[in-house]
Amino acid sequence: MLGAKNAAATLAVKDIGAARNFYENTLGLTQLEGGPSDLSTALYKSGNSAVLVYESRYAGTNQATAASWAVGDDFDAIVRSLKDKGVTFERYDDLPGTTRDGDVHVMGELKAAWFKDPDGNILNLVNQAM
Repeated sequence: MLGAKNAAATLAVKDIGAARNFYENTLGLTQLEGGPSDLSTALYKSGNSAVLVYESRYAGTNQATAASWAVGDDFDAIVRSLKDKGVTFERYDDLPGTTRDGDVHVMGELKAAWFKDPDGNILNLVNQAM
């Protein structure tokens, strides 16, 4: 029923202005035209997907990965670019079967890196393609 339909990551934030700055200027997402007209929400295009950011009093309460990007061979360049923009990466030393190379978690051929938005939403990059 939903297998051929697009899905969107939906992320709660406390400060829509700070979120817009992060998602547009740090991550490079483009706001979709015709998205929500409410000033407390923003809808972004990300590849063939979308990221909806909205103000909520529950922002920052999720302690698991909220959105992931499969960036393929661009992984290392994107990690470097985000670091250059001041993004701090999370380090998880308790992931079974995982080693770390700096901020990058390595599981065989798979590389992953996690970071947070200004409200603490956990975001993820992997070196796979979708």
